[in-house]
Amino acid sequence: MSTIAATTLAISQPRASTREWIAVLAGMIGAFMAILNIQITNASLLDIEGGIGTGVDNGAWISTSYLIGEIVVIPLTAYFSGVFSFRRYILVNSVLFPLFSIACAFAHDLGTMIVLRGLQGFAGGVLIPMAFTMVLTKLPKSQQPLGLAIFALSVTFAPAIGPTIGGYLTENYGWQTIFFINAVPSAIMVVALALTLDKQPMQLGLLREGDWAGIFTMAIGLSALQTVLEEGNKEDWFSSPFIVKLSIVAFVFLAAFIWIELTVKKPLVKLSLLRQRNFGIGVAVNVLVGVALFGSVYILPQYLGQVQRYNAEQIGNVLAWTGLPQLLLIPLVPMMMKRFDARYIGFLGISIFAISCFMNVMLSADTAGDQFWIPNIVRAIGQALVLTPITAITTAGIAAADAAAASGLTNMLRNLGGAVGTATLGTVLTKREQFHSNIIGQSITLGRDEVRNRLDQVTGYFMSHGVSDHAVATQKAVVALGQIVKRQALIMGFSDTFAVIGTVLAIAAIALLFAQKPRAGAGAGAH
Repeated sequence: MSTIAATTLAISQPRASTREWIAVLAGMIGAFMAILNIQITNASLLDIEGGIGTGVDNGAWISTSYLIGEIVVIPLTAYFSGVFSFRRYILVNSVLFPLFSIACAFAHDLGTMIVLRGLQGFAGGVLIPMAFTMVLTKLPKSQQPLGLAIFALSVTFAPAIGPTIGGYLTENYGWQTIFFINAVPSAIMVVALALTLDKQPMQLGLLREGDWAGIFTMAIGLSALQTVLEEGNKEDWFSSPFIVKLSIVAFVFLAAFIWIELTVKKPLVKLSLLRQRNFGIGVAVNVLVGVALFGSVYILPQYLGQVQRYNAEQIGNVLAWTGLPQLLLIPLVPMMMKRFDARYIGFLGISIFAISCFMNVMLSADTAGDQFWIPNIVRAIGQALVLTPITAITTAGIAAADAAAASGLTNMLRNLGGAVGTATLGTVLTKREQFHSNIIGQSITLGRDEVRNRLDQVTGYFMSHGVSDHAVATQKAVVALGQIVKRQALIMGFSDTFAVIGTVLAIAAIALLFAQKPRAGAGAGAH
């Protein structure tokens, strides 16, 4: 009897049509490309900086301007998709995204590149929450875990594989080509969405009801905050009047934004959703995972480039092993979620991710590409198990009407977590390198026999290789010894930074256990 009942239940459960699945998968192409483009320039920054004639200090803005555009537009997406219609809004931005991307390839100076990357991020940022919203609104509860797994693949696989693709294209075909790869996938996405999404009328009357004060304060506040994060380490943080003034602007406008959102009748960002236990905990965990996800993709290329002098393609090849295993593992997660509590799967995934970071805390001068193979495989396994269960937990109690608002808030804060994390980790790296350099420097004095012997050896090396003046050879030996100390301090700084990422993940793993167990198949619209 129970078998008959189970069969009847399985038959009666609604399933998404092929048309709806095509729409969801086309949306995923957009989310994947948008997230890919945050990191695709990371391994190629030196080449791009040379191509547009700017210095290393300013080159980071090539990634940052894109991220600012994304972070600002994500929470606006729910509102504007209501004003202009979901179909029209996603199609227009699906066309603008590759156009702005291609335009970046023709930029000849930093200012133009920053503007074009910002506009590209503004168009691309729309595609991320809209793909997430389609999973929550077009798929029935029973199929949402599969949709969330595909979305997770976009969010975790894209940052991991971005530097690999960017590095390969840059080394073999020039840095301009990384901005052309969005054209074909975007064309496929536009055609698929145009054929599968229903036409809806625009509701321009909503423009009069818009939370324009919220939009203005959020845009100014987030842009100022992101600029502080980007420039802070370079300007030595609050010793710089520029950073102090910008921090005040960020604080005042973001505080005003939060006050407006909590008091206005129709808020731009529905912060009240954070009062729901699972959504609040899920978003907090998402932020911490964002710190680790974007931070680890930032730190590892920095180590390989600065310490091991890898080129863009070599860096990409190392990072590929963080991405490729996820293609095999993420599709299996929905099946695991049918058998096990999503909280425990998420806890396991975040813990494995943390372990992979702690595996890198004993770096040495000999730690190069091959030594990262096992930690990267471990990290890939962990990341594959993270986002799908976290998203299921976060959205388990969210009404279908709130799906777009929940999507915007979740994705904005995860990306903001990534921005804050990247800036913080950059500062940690700088400060810990200085700390270790001072400690090592104190023990390297001419009063120690080992130091004198080492200086004599290096001086002898330079004299046997063409330096005839003993004083000049000694000076070169002192410089060489200083460079060894600097390199060792930098390596130890990177080790400490990986420890920080691991600790952040450990906190996230514990926090996830405080969420309530979501019901099987729970998602937006589950009550």
